[in-house]
Amino acid sequence: MSMVYVNISLAFTLSLMGLLMYRSHLMSSLLCLEGMMLSLFVMMSITIMSNHFTLASMAPIILLVFAACEAALGLSLLVMISNTYGTDYVQNLNLLQC
Repeated sequence: MSMVYVNISLAFTLSLMGLLMYRSHLMSSLLCLEGMMLSLFVMMSITIMSNHFTLASMAPIILLVFAACEAALGLSLLVMISNTYGTDYVQNLNLLQC
């Protein structure tokens, strides 16, 4: 395994650890998710280009489409929660309230 794969795997692991540790704010959770998606995109692109998989060359583009949809939904949820509750603390959300 080359150093590029080790660095990208480390970036994914750090983003995952950040998501698990700093989940009190919604904004930090969204940033960690974007870091995970970015490292997956880079790893998938490098793997496909180095192994010359011509049939799977659309997979990184599809991953970017899903990442963009996830970011748009996350930001709209963040705006809605911050307008409703005044903060982005996840612990302050009462999911049982209508």
